[in-house]
Amino acid sequence: MTRRHLSAAPTRRTVVKAAAATAVAGSVLTSTSARAADGPAFLHGVASGDPLPDGILLWTRVTPSPDALPGSGLGPDTPLTWEVSEDKAFSRIAARGTAVARAGSDHTVKADVRGLRPATTYWFRFAAAAHGDQEGGQGVLSPVGRTRTAPAAGAKVAGIRFGVVSCANWEAGWFSPYRHLAARADLDAVLHLGDYIYEYASGSYPTRDTVVRPHAPLHEILTLADYRLRHGTYKTDTDLQTLHATHPVIAIWDDHEFANDAWSGGAENHTPGTEGAWAARVAAAKQAYFEWMPVRASTEGTVYRRLSFGDLAELHLLDLRSFRSEQASIGDGAVDDPERSITGRAQLDWLKAGLTASDAAWKLVGTSVMISPVAFGALPTHLLAPLAELLGLPAEGLAVNVDQWDGYTDDRKELIAHLRENAVRDTVFLTGDIHMAWANDVPVKAATYPLSASAATEFVVTSVTSDNLDDILRVAPGTVSVVAAAAVKAANRHVKWVDMDGHGYGVLDVTAERSQMDYYVVSDKTRRDATSSWARSYRTRSGTQRIERADAPVR
Repeated sequence: MTRRHLSAAPTRRTVVKAAAATAVAGSVLTSTSARAADGPAFLHGVASGDPLPDGILLWTRVTPSPDALPGSGLGPDTPLTWEVSEDKAFSRIAARGTAVARAGSDHTVKADVRGLRPATTYWFRFAAAAHGDQEGGQGVLSPVGRTRTAPAAGAKVAGIRFGVVSCANWEAGWFSPYRHLAARADLDAVLHLGDYIYEYASGSYPTRDTVVRPHAPLHEILTLADYRLRHGTYKTDTDLQTLHATHPVIAIWDDHEFANDAWSGGAENHTPGTEGAWAARVAAAKQAYFEWMPVRASTEGTVYRRLSFGDLAELHLLDLRSFRSEQASIGDGAVDDPERSITGRAQLDWLKAGLTASDAAWKLVGTSVMISPVAFGALPTHLLAPLAELLGLPAEGLAVNVDQWDGYTDDRKELIAHLRENAVRDTVFLTGDIHMAWANDVPVKAATYPLSASAATEFVVTSVTSDNLDDILRVAPGTVSVVAAAAVKAANRHVKWVDMDGHGYGVLDVTAERSQMDYYVVSDKTRRDATSSWARSYRTRSGTQRIERADAPVR
């Protein structure tokens, strides 16, 4: 969910689409596609994802010829081989196989490898036969990737550690948080909680005068070719390629993989008359997502699924766009309507059953939007307006973000009641979406907290690059946000911390005794060489369902 900063610049709907696509596709992709002139090339890197105790999902995209740009539909079918090895030199091969990269899947390939050992680091690569090669040689090799399988089911696990990211807008800056996570050798996987790409036309969000680098295509993406090209553009980023080649990524989508404030029947950023049928746009977006992301489709067309990490943690991943009801109007009592849902009935029942049945010490829930209730009405007027723009709130001061769980209170009440009635303890919600970092208790009754109980806890990570408060106001970090954060905390006593300015990532460290989120920020999202520094840490101790501050990051 975003609200774009208003300006006198042309809107996304005034861009000349064909000319824009041609211009930017050339500037962003030509330099790499030229390297495919003599045959196939791996210009978009390699990736792995969704680790299992005995397997991992591998991904790549081959460019078989210079004209075979993402979304073009051009280029011949290309046979590939893949290998998984116990060592980086590929002298101890654990698994190998073949695949064919076809234009029908945008020359992307996935290999769902099984038969591996649990809790083990592996290296992998692909090879494409050079055009005209009849000798059965090794062909053109991809970059080498490193990955890791999950611990065995029920195995005693001392600790698990995840990088956590969300909201990476290409035009808003460089993806240096990915580089800093890739440099860490202590991660079991990286969780991406949504907004992996953005759908807007160039200069729409952020505004034209603050664009750091233009994306392709320049126009708002609507068709399968558009979504493929936008995914392909993102995967030319060196830091993103390095992250994918270094750690398995566990991803869910939020709204911008489709369009802003998406719901099951439409989106704020979709006009049916001029932009076609919503169902066709969603189908195109989902097809491109599953082609370009190292994600297993648990059921057709969705990303909700469950992954386990021994006896220590079970990760429940949600899809909060495909089945939700339309967002209510601000101030509308429909937010409490039991007929409206953010999850859909089947997914909510699946989540409740999984939480109750789980034997894991920690129940981690990947939710793309914040579940903790937040009231913003106590903010000063001069701060409420920019926060209203960022969060989709009314400038006159009413208090909820209807795109979050606040807009679907019956689902939240049902889930929290289920946790309490079934004594489901140590549930931690992991969240992205709102371009700010938060550490929250999830209260049973916010109005009487802290006298009333907390049912769970929530860690919200900030954006990789997408605009937050200081970006919108164009002021220095740590100035007006200090007042805004204090007002939010005063009105919401279950909110233990909020950072409205930083961009960066989180590192979640889980042991039997506690789950701790370390929050890191980068020095300047507009610089490719941005440094990273620790900002804060919060933890929840086993059995408490409460957040507390930690003095230092995990080592």
